[in-house]
Amino acid sequence: MIRTDHLCKRYPAVTAVEDVTFEVRPGEVLGFLGPNGAGKTTTMRMLAGFLAPTSGRASICGHDVQSEPLAARQSLGYLPEGAPSYGEMRVGAFLEFIAELRRLPAGRKRARLEYVTERLQLESVLDQAIETLSKGFRRRVGLAQALLHDPPVLVLDEPTDGLDPNQKHEVRTLIEEMAREKIIVISTHILEEVAAVCTRAIIIARGRIVADDTPLQLTSRSRYHNAVSLQLARVEQLEAARAAVAALPAVAAVEVSEREARVTALPRAGAMILQDVAALAAGQGLQLKELHLESGRLDEVFRTITA
Repeated sequence: MIRTDHLCKRYPAVTAVEDVTFEVRPGEVLGFLGPNGAGKTTTMRMLAGFLAPTSGRASICGHDVQSEPLAARQSLGYLPEGAPSYGEMRVGAFLEFIAELRRLPAGRKRARLEYVTERLQLESVLDQAIETLSKGFRRRVGLAQALLHDPPVLVLDEPTDGLDPNQKHEVRTLIEEMAREKIIVISTHILEEVAAVCTRAIIIARGRIVADDTPLQLTSRSRYHNAVSLQLARVEQLEAARAAVAALPAVAAVEVSEREARVTALPRAGAMILQDVAALAAGQGLQLKELHLESGRLDEVFRTITA
């Protein structure tokens, strides 16, 4: 597993990470979330052994990151923030170099090089200098070096940063496949990433953990949990729809978007209002483009927790 115990990192003028404790077990994909400056990257660097903690400890697969650094790093694939590499090296040569550093036997080295090249679609740039690549390709090269030795633990800092939607889908699919047999930690500020691939999410703010739950449970904290949204076909019905929905006893508040001709009904605590709103829409003769039940909004929960 990955384990941190009361991990702290202090600088003369600021405390970047304060008393961070968590465990991640095989099969889990942990999303490590927080606003800019919250301590995400600092925590990832301490996990990877690139930054020594002021106090506390971290271990990977039972190996203390500080006292057993080589054993810990043998179990770890790490994609740092920005995917740094040797810009003057060609992609193929860089991956060969990483394989040599990882001391992969010749047969296994060839198989793993072929796997990461194909899986991350790097065939077309193997002879190209890394510094000439697009941001998306540099990120994919960074992912390739992290996966090359097939480690049981992956720590990925912003793994889809700079990728287009198709590339993001490919990387997320790869993460889902690897999650069956690996421990994966993804540091990100992209909330859709968490909903797409993570089984658990930790939110950090001002260096401290402020939430630790499944994405579904975090979403259920939203004031939009079980809210009902109606999009009208006729904008002139908007005010009548707002007034009628607001009058329902189980509705706590109503939000209106004139641009989308949409009314969103927010329920009172614990109330289920879908049937009541649907019946009202039919009874009032409202012409609808769409009516749907919201599960909640992770971005709203994130803002509330980290504010």
